[in-house]
Amino acid sequence: MAVSRFNRILLKLSGEVLMGQGQFGIDPATCDRVAGEVAAAKEAGHELCLVVGGGNIFRGLAGAAKGFDRASADYMGMLATVMNALAVQNSLERIGVDTRVQSAIPMASVCEPYIRRRAERHLEKGRVVIFAAGTGNPFFTTDTGAALRAAEMRCDALFKGTSVDGVYDADPKKVPDATRYNTLSFDRVLGDNLKVMDAAAVSLCRDNDIPIVVFNIRDEGNLAAVLRGEGTSTIVQNDD
Repeated sequence: MAVSRFNRILLKLSGEVLMGQGQFGIDPATCDRVAGEVAAAKEAGHELCLVVGGGNIFRGLAGAAKGFDRASADYMGMLATVMNALAVQNSLERIGVDTRVQSAIPMASVCEPYIRRRAERHLEKGRVVIFAAGTGNPFFTTDTGAALRAAEMRCDALFKGTSVDGVYDADPKKVPDATRYNTLSFDRVLGDNLKVMDAAAVSLCRDNDIPIVVFNIRDEGNLAAVLRGEGTSTIVQNDD
């Protein structure tokens, strides 16, 4: 199925994407490349909003496993997503893309608070909106935050940029002959526990009929290609 029918999309990026070849933190060159991908999609006529994870700086679940209070660890992870959002905003605005960051945790000195109607207005004016700090609540992942914002912004699809070119029946990095799916149903993903996004995010997309498109963001030009209906990806959607 071609995905070029999608006009307004939410792009979910893992924090690890921004590390580039590093093991930690933000690689400016990688940030710039991702910004170029977003700019190309915008120039093609799409409306874009973004959610960026924080795993390149701090992951709440991992922190909790090491002894942090889970709620405190999740809040730390949310703050990491704000740092990533500001980095992506900086890269976008240096190439002339008007961008706004909205945080679910108010911090007026560095970005706007999340206000749904204001975010919609930014999109209508052609700006890219980056949603930071997840849902603003502990115990929810940035995947769930992305699904929530996609529903609130009435997006046509949620694009998940990863380091693999779709959804497989096993980890392709560990199983060389793993099979990639072209299309999947939400119920199949949930029933088979396929690692697309967490179950809450998948359920939210299913209930609001928002397809999830999984593709490799590390390949230069791939976002624009997938939006044109080219490239390689997996589409998760409701059965007809």
